[in-house]
Amino acid sequence: MTRSELMAELADANPHLRAADVERIVATVFDEITGALARGQRVELRGFGAFTVKQRDARTGRNPRTGESVPVEPKLVPFFKAGKELRERVNAGPPARKRGSA
Repeated sequence: MTRSELMAELADANPHLRAADVERIVATVFDEITGALARGQRVELRGFGAFTVKQRDARTGRNPRTGESVPVEPKLVPFFKAGKELRERVNAGPPARKRGSA
C-alpha cells in the first residue's frame, strides 16, 4: 500500500473529513514518527509494532564493480519489529500467491 492509497482508504472510511485533512493527519503521523526516531526515541504502536533506531558498526565493504575494499562508516538505521497482534493477523490471513503462478 502506498501513501496515497492509505489516504484514499482513510478518506473513504471517514467521509466527514476533507481530503486535505486526511492528508494532513497522515503527514503529521509520519512526521512525528520520523522526528522521534531522529531524536533516538522508540515509537511503539500497540498491536502493530515498534520502531527503533539501531547502530551499525563500522566495517569493511566491497565495491561491487571493482571488488575493491571500501571502509563503511558506522551509521544509525531505522528498525521495525512487528507486534504480536500484527504477526498473528498476517499469519492467519490467506496464503500468499507465488510469483508467476496463475
